[in-house]
Formats: sequence, structure tokens, C-alpha cells
Amino acid sequence: MYFSKKAIVPIEEEETDVWTCSNEGCTCWMRDNFSFDKSPSCPFCHSSMVKDTRMLPVLTNHSSRRNT
Repeated sequence: MYFSKKAIVPIEEEETDVWTCSNEGCTCWMRDNFSFDKSPSCPFCHSSMVKDTRMLPVLTNHSSRRNT
């Protein structure tokens, strides 16, 4: 019997704009291009959110609801 591991394909990452909760006890964050508000509030604790960047896997938002 022969077993082999599949080759691991590296996931492409890029520096991405995100919104991060300003409340230190909350770990909520969201990608900027998946937010519907220009300045969103945290969906969990309702605190304000601040702009930040993170290295994240590349995703494309094809939604037509995005307000630019």
C-alpha cells in the first residue's frame, strides 16, 4: 500500500486594509472591502472601529452592494 502527502500549495497573501475593534477586550475585525459602512461599529460590542492593515489571504469581493 502506498501513501503520499499532497503537495502543499502556498496561499498568496497581501497587505489588506481592515477595520479593528477599538475595545481592548474585543478581538473583532473585518476586511475593509467587505464592510458596508465608511466607518463601521463593532458588530459584537458596538464600539467604534479603527483602520489597520494585516497580511491576509487574497480574497475578491464580487458583491455589487459595496459603496465606494
